[in-house]
Amino acid sequence: MSKKPVALLLAAALAVGAASAADEPLTALPYTPGLDLQAMDTRAAPCEDFYQYACGGWIERNPIPPDQARWDVYAKLADENKRFLWGILDTLAIQREGRSPPQQQIGDLFASCMDESGVDAKGMQPLAPWLRRIDELQGVKELPALLAALHLATGDEGLLFGFGQNQDFGNSSRVIAFVMAGGLSLPDRDHYVQTSAKMRQLRAGYTAHVARMFELLGHPAEAARREAAAVLRIETELARPALTRVQQRDPKRLYNKVDARGLQRLAPRFDWAAYLQALGVPALREFNITEPAFVRALDRVLRRHSLADLKTYLRWHAAHALAPQLAAPFFQEDFAFFGKALRGIPEPSPRWRRCVTLVDHQLGEALGQEFVRRAFGPEQKRQTEHVTAQVEAAMAAEINALDWMSPATKTKALEKLAAVVNKVGYPERWRDYGPVRIVRDDLVGNVVRATEFEQRRQLAKIGQPVDRGEWSMTPPTVNAYYNAQTNDINFPAGILQPPLFDPKMDDAPNYGNTGATIGHELTHGFDDEGRQFDAEGNLKNWWTLRDEKAFNRRAQCLVDQYGKYTVVDDIRINSRLTLGEDLADLGGLVLALIAWKTEVAAKGLPPDRDGLTPIQRFFVGAAQWACESVRPEELRINALTDPHSPGKYRVNGLVANFPEFAQAFACKPGQPMAPLKRCKVW
Repeated sequence: MSKKPVALLLAAALAVGAASAADEPLTALPYTPGLDLQAMDTRAAPCEDFYQYACGGWIERNPIPPDQARWDVYAKLADENKRFLWGILDTLAIQREGRSPPQQQIGDLFASCMDESGVDAKGMQPLAPWLRRIDELQGVKELPALLAALHLATGDEGLLFGFGQNQDFGNSSRVIAFVMAGGLSLPDRDHYVQTSAKMRQLRAGYTAHVARMFELLGHPAEAARREAAAVLRIETELARPALTRVQQRDPKRLYNKVDARGLQRLAPRFDWAAYLQALGVPALREFNITEPAFVRALDRVLRRHSLADLKTYLRWHAAHALAPQLAAPFFQEDFAFFGKALRGIPEPSPRWRRCVTLVDHQLGEALGQEFVRRAFGPEQKRQTEHVTAQVEAAMAAEINALDWMSPATKTKALEKLAAVVNKVGYPERWRDYGPVRIVRDDLVGNVVRATEFEQRRQLAKIGQPVDRGEWSMTPPTVNAYYNAQTNDINFPAGILQPPLFDPKMDDAPNYGNTGATIGHELTHGFDDEGRQFDAEGNLKNWWTLRDEKAFNRRAQCLVDQYGKYTVVDDIRINSRLTLGEDLADLGGLVLALIAWKTEVAAKGLPPDRDGLTPIQRFFVGAAQWACESVRPEELRINALTDPHSPGKYRVNGLVANFPEFAQAFACKPGQPMAPLKRCKVW
């Protein structure tokens, strides 16, 4: 993402940014209530369009900023978190004495990023060593060693394929090597293979962008156009056999274990042993190939294309991977296509925001310690854990009460639920970035060294016991997740801030919002994907055939419901892609409502407030997290790639399945929010 600079001044001596009053760091996080009356549009009829009723005021008052593809409650809170982190990093960048080693690392990385004039003065110099190595490539035999070095330096799966680690789907206590489909630059394989006018126009724009990047590397215009065409040909050949997003949602399709000989047979023209040697993991003997057809296509690319074309492809991907950290001409050209043309974003982000994002990405847990120390106390953690326990108790009660699930499957489901690990706020053990050398005047070098550290850290897990305490998100992140293979739910400190979780607010909106988020992540363990993994995180069918069919019939109701909603233009929701999230939304709100009623039973029903009954406040709280505006270009990408339905339907489609909502707002049967047919799974 990118954003427009607002009178951003650079203090050259400190290499740290100062900004106008309109764009300044925060010294404390601002407060927005968990139920925001100003966000509502009470002119709208809640039974006709509850999303407009709950969010209309927010949408009117919060236009999409010129650097964003979308703007929503999550994005606004994330922006506030980043402004708060900006203040922390700005101080640590200026301060030279009395910093701890992690503070020195994040402060100096931020300083190196904010040194715009220093970055611009280097031009394409940081890219030159990689271009030389590519130029010196003599044949496909030397490709594995070069590709390994590029993978370590950039972490970019766009370089022919992805290679990493994950738990063995069949034995979650083991970490094995994974070979993954990759090799592309556009967001999805469908961007290469669909033949609509919009897709052809997009590919033409992409090819022109690649050519302009080659011109920035010093190539003549005509040669640059030929080279761009070669890049598109190679990427298209890699895209065609790749699984669709819906196909990728079936974990059984992604589990294809082979030994070293089996891997070599899939792509005999690529020397996998030489690649592993260059990565520093020569002894690997077991691999999971997520998409065997893709690896065969990789071999065909190596056979069909000249060495010159392969080198062209590598040059493009090296430049593309590093462009955001290079001098202004590279950054601006990268943004012009991937920001403006592809996603409709008018202007790039101010440098401070890009630099905060970079530090969070590269040294996230070092930065996260600073955030947690200032913004997440023990009481927030305790309150979240209390709601989590109630939501899990609600799930146990719902499983026991299901009339379509057999006792045998219920027993396994309850075992899985009991095994779920709750991780709230931040990791118990902070990551040590000690080996990463950070230099104040070497942005690209810092990024490469931090990336290589992380790549090697990940590779070192292969063959080792699983670290079940590790997090996949940094503490300031405004998001949450469920991990099917470790069977845990994770809620970073960043999402546990007002307005998403508001300790000052009454229980109803908090349970509607955070309670539903907790329930959402918990339900992922039992959705169409997560239910295929057992309590230990193994890919194992623990459902009877009858129960599986009963679940699928109920899930089909959501497929049919959401498949009727329009995303943009004439594009409808791909409800097979969004099914897991739609199931989690439905289950999450069911569990949150039960948990809230449990809390009310213990405390007593509170009085009406602000003209809303307690249960109305619950549903408004459950809706306002989803208030959003999205540019049409972004909606088109999301329709292909995003497993989440648009916010409007994550509210209206959801409450339409709740008779409690219809009763709370006195909806008449047959009104849009009170349909005669409702979907119920849990």
